[in-house]
Amino acid sequence: MKVLPAHRGALVASLAVAALALTGCATAASGDEAASAGDSTASTEPTSRVALAYEGGVYVLDGTTLEVVDEFDTEEFTRLNAAGDGRHLFLSTSQGFQLLDAGTWSDASGEAHTAEPELTDLLVEAGAAGHVVRHGGRTVLYDDTTSDTTIFDTAELLEADDALPEAEVVPGTEAHHGVSIVLEDGTLLTTVGNADGRTGISVIDDDGNEVASSAECPGVHGEGALKGEIVVFGCEDGVLVYDDGEIVKLDAPDEFGRIGNAYVSETSPIMVSDYKDDPDAEGYLLHAVGLVDSEARTLEVVRLPEGVEYTWRGIARGPNDQAFILSADGAVHVLDPETGEITDSWEVIAPWESPAEWQQPHPAIVVNGDVAYVTEPAANAIHVLDLTTGEIITTAELEHTPNEIAVATGAPVE
Repeated sequence: MKVLPAHRGALVASLAVAALALTGCATAASGDEAASAGDSTASTEPTSRVALAYEGGVYVLDGTTLEVVDEFDTEEFTRLNAAGDGRHLFLSTSQGFQLLDAGTWSDASGEAHTAEPELTDLLVEAGAAGHVVRHGGRTVLYDDTTSDTTIFDTAELLEADDALPEAEVVPGTEAHHGVSIVLEDGTLLTTVGNADGRTGISVIDDDGNEVASSAECPGVHGEGALKGEIVVFGCEDGVLVYDDGEIVKLDAPDEFGRIGNAYVSETSPIMVSDYKDDPDAEGYLLHAVGLVDSEARTLEVVRLPEGVEYTWRGIARGPNDQAFILSADGAVHVLDPETGEITDSWEVIAPWESPAEWQQPHPAIVVNGDVAYVTEPAANAIHVLDLTTGEIITTAELEHTPNEIAVATGAPVE
């Protein structure tokens, strides 16, 4: 196993030079210049905004009314990632990670502000912009073509204006589709792999020394930090659990039991995951979930009731650490992670079928506090769902078909 270069502290590079002009990618539909912080309006309560990508563009919606605040031209397919500061999002484009200012934020005093959104020219260059992970006050970007890890102080992103803040760049070893996460003490957990496949993780301390590793995670993909800063990575035959210098492998009950996405809460010890037990299955609908108890060191697979199927976009954690599953039957099903039982179900959208390709528009759910935003591409619509009552609060019809979704909460950085 190759180890990342030592002396991580010396690998700090300013990314201000990455504030590049992006031809055709920073044009507001309204033609108006985005307002500066000085032109913002202030309030006592944060205002959320929702970003929705569609073919060739991205909407920014008011999080309460769902009115279109602005929209911008982008590439044909663009991924959306919350930056973690409550204000910005990173758009994964062919050139790298491009910064979108949603125009909502809270300052150091807690006062909330809103301004016109802006698709900025600030860019972290990447040959293949991959995962964006937010944890412990850091925002971590991963480039699949180099396996480089770029680490920002999340709070510093809040002030990004003419330039991005300085970032630590940890050079990769062998390129692969991977992911990294940084713990509160500076420990870096990063995946290991190459062009032939992905095999496990490496744990690097703040001085650049490898302190733990595992090659027992074929197809490693997806991560999540749970209560007590225990981190779980998905494998094609179970999971790896990292806790305070120790890596434990938990095997799936099936010979092929792929876990690729982690749906976590940092106040819960239980990870909810997607789960695929048939490598030859057609389509992207899944019929079971994984429950990883990071304290008890157990992995349980829960087969969902007949008709309850979902894709990787269809699970989110919400109030009381419950899991909310947006199913192909059109309902949102509430799952108790401690028991694995469905405790409630709410009809929200029309039934739908699996996409032919994962990039194609299909329903998605994201959570902000006590509400969820649920997209309905077949109807060019988005809904606000009250997660305490199951009632639809607001619905908006859109001109374009929504695909990717992310939320800028406007709330202070935690």
